[in-house]
This record gives sequence, structure tokens and C-alpha cells, in this order.
Amino acid sequence: MADLDARLDLESLLEVRGSSIQGRGVFTRSSISPGVRIIEYVGEIISGEEADRRYDDHRMERHQTYLFSLADGRCIDGQVGGNMARFINHSCEPNCEAVEIEGHIWIQASRPIDAGEELTYDYAYEWQEGDEAHAGFYSCRCGAPRCRGTILAGPS
Repeated sequence: MADLDARLDLESLLEVRGSSIQGRGVFTRSSISPGVRIIEYVGEIISGEEADRRYDDHRMERHQTYLFSLADGRCIDGQVGGNMARFINHSCEPNCEAVEIEGHIWIQASRPIDAGEELTYDYAYEWQEGDEAHAGFYSCRCGAPRCRGTILAGPS
């Protein structure tokens, strides 16, 4: 019964709708304080190899996945068995952060969030060799004043 109550509570606080950043986004219906764990990113747990097979960048017109990497090398595929967390968009100036706690990914408020605001976090994808040549493939559309123009974290 507690799981059902948590889902009903979540649905009353968050909604998925069209986003000016990209496709659909997750918006809050009430204000949220910094440090609050808002939603867990859930989905099928798969290996890194399976993630690469499912989401081959070379076959995509633009980069779009529902993957979240875990510290142990596995990934969560939010496309399979996921929840609305998979629709949270990237921003270079986010209001949330993703934190891994005991193999679970939580989206947590990093600053006060107003009711009606879109939830965002910095995807900070790791650069791979050759990504410089495909910067447009990883382009950012967040519109933040200090947008770095990419969802990539930046060359290391």
C-alpha cells in the first residue's frame, strides 16, 4: 500500500507535458525545497554492452537515450519499465542533480524550485574520442544564459 501511496503522491506533485527544451519535460505542481529527493530514475538494469547495442549513436540522427550509468558499469534503461523521470530534460543551469545512493539514481532538488517550473539536471555525458567532430549530435537546447552548447560534460 505504501508504494501505491507514493505513486499517487508523485503524480499529484509532478506532471509530464511539452517542453521548450526538448519534447516532453517534467514539471512540478508545487514548490520544492533544496535537498529533497524528488523521484527515482527507474527502468531495466542492463550491462554497458547491452546499452551500447540498444542505443548505437552511429545509427541515430541525433543523440537520444533513456540510459543512466551506474557506478558499477551497469545502466538503467528508463525506456523499459521506466517512470516519468526519463522525461526530465538537460540544462546547463539545472535546478536538480542526479545522485546515486546504493545503486539507485535519485533526482534531487539542488536549489528552491517554484511550482510550475520544469525539472532539469545536467546530463554531463562523458566525452569519448572523436566527439569533437560530432558536437552538433550532442547539442544542447536548454536556453540557459551560460549554456555550453552541448550535453557533454566537456573534454577532460
